[in-house]
Amino acid sequence: MNPIDLLGLLVYFAILIAIGYRSARKVSDSADFAVAGNKIIWPVLFATLAASFLGGGASMGRAGESFKEGYAFMFAASAFPIATALAGLFVAPRLKRYANAQTMGDIMAHHFGSGARLFTGIFSLIFCVSLLGAQALAVGTVFHTILGIEVSTGILLGMSVVLLYSTVGGMWAVIQTDVVQFLMLAVFLPLTMLIGIHDLGGPSALVEQLPDAHFSLMGDYSVGMFVGIFVAFLLGESLVPPYTQRALSAPDSRHARIGYSVAGGFGLLFYFVSATIGLIALVLYPDISPDQAMPALIRDALPIGITGLVLASLLAVVMSTADSYLNSAAVIFVGDIYKPFIEPGVSDKKRLWIERLVNLLIGIGAIVFALYATSIIDALLMSYSLWAPTILLPFVFAVLFDLRCSRSAVAAMLSGALVTIVWEWGPLDLQAITGLTALIAGVIANLAVFTLVYRRFRGTMPDTNH
Repeated sequence: MNPIDLLGLLVYFAILIAIGYRSARKVSDSADFAVAGNKIIWPVLFATLAASFLGGGASMGRAGESFKEGYAFMFAASAFPIATALAGLFVAPRLKRYANAQTMGDIMAHHFGSGARLFTGIFSLIFCVSLLGAQALAVGTVFHTILGIEVSTGILLGMSVVLLYSTVGGMWAVIQTDVVQFLMLAVFLPLTMLIGIHDLGGPSALVEQLPDAHFSLMGDYSVGMFVGIFVAFLLGESLVPPYTQRALSAPDSRHARIGYSVAGGFGLLFYFVSATIGLIALVLYPDISPDQAMPALIRDALPIGITGLVLASLLAVVMSTADSYLNSAAVIFVGDIYKPFIEPGVSDKKRLWIERLVNLLIGIGAIVFALYATSIIDALLMSYSLWAPTILLPFVFAVLFDLRCSRSAVAAMLSGALVTIVWEWGPLDLQAITGLTALIAGVIANLAVFTLVYRRFRGTMPDTNH
C-alpha cells in the first residue's frame, strides 16, 4: 500500500480510539453504557442503525454473492431493509412504552415472565457472538486483500481496535463512531462504484460483459432457493438486539419511528451499490475469491490518496456492525442473565464494570468463531438460523398485541431451536426431503407452538419477580 494511503488508514484508527477515550468520560452508569442515556435523536439513530446493519455482510458479503449470482441475490436480500422499514412503522415506536427498558429481555419479561427473559438472554447472546464473528471475519478479509497479511492477523488487528473503544465508551462510543463510519461509507463506497464503472467504459460496457442471468430477478436460483434466501433475510436479522437497543436509545416513539424507517429506505440504495461493485469486480478480476470482490476493487481501481480513505470506509462498515453486536451482547448478559439470576442486588457501578469485562471476553469469543467460519455469508446465514426460530415472533406478537402468558414464549423458543437443530444437524437431510430450510422449519414450529400454548394458557400471568 502507498504510504499516503497507509497514513489515511492510521488516521482513521486514531480517530476511533480518540472517540472511545472521550466517550468514556460520558459513561457514568449502566444506562449510559447500554442506551446512551436515551438521548439519540432520529438523524443520529438513522446513521447509527444504517452503519450497524450495513456491515460486512451488507457490503463485502453481498458484493461477493452478487459476484457469483448477479443482482438476483440483491433482490432476495432486499427483504431485510424492507423488514426494517416495516419495523420502523409498526414496532419501533411501541418500544418506547416500556419505561427504563434496556434489552429485549426486559420487554419479554414484562409479557411472558422471568423464564422468557432468561431464554431471550441466552439465545440473544449466542446470536450476537456468532454475528460478531461474521464481522470479525470480514475485517480479516479486508486486511488480507489490501495488505496481504494473514486473515487471522487481520481479525486480531481490527477487532483489537473495536474492543478498545467499545469497552471503554459503551453505547456512547458505538454511536459516535457509527456516525463517522456512516458518513464515510455513504460517500466512499458509491464513489468506488462510479470509478469502477468509469474504468470499464460506462454502464453499457458493464452490461455487455456480463451474462444476462446476472441481471434477472432470480438468476440461476430455483424458486425454493430464492424464497429461502428472501425469508432468511426477512426474518433472520429483523429487530435483533443491537437494532432494538437503538430504538430504546431514542428519546420518544417519533424519533424511533423516523430513524428506523429512513434506515430501511437507505438500505435498499446501499444494497444496489454493493451488488454493482461485485459485478464490476467480476469483469475486472474473474478469478478472485468472491469475498475479495470489494476489497480487490478498492485496492486496484482507485487512485493513490483515495485508496486509504475508501479502505477505511470499508473497515468502517464492518467495524460499525461489530461494535454494535459487541456492546449489545455485554448488555444482554448483565441485564438478562447476571443481574436477575446471579446477583439481583448488584450495584450500578459494579454492573458497569461487569459489562465492560464481558464486552472484552465476548469479543475474544467472536474472534474464535471467525477463525472457523468458511465465508462471510455462510456465517451470516448460520447466525440467522439462531434468531428467527426462537425470539423474533414472540417478541413481535407481544409488542404489537400486548399478549401475556407465562408459558407460550418459552415453549415456542425451545421448540423452534430444537427443530432448527434437528433440521440442520440431524441424521436425515430433512431440507432435501421436505424442501424447507432449517430456518423456515424452525419458524413454523415456533409459530405453531406459540399459538397452541398461548390459546391453552393465556389466562396465566407471567412471573415478573426477576
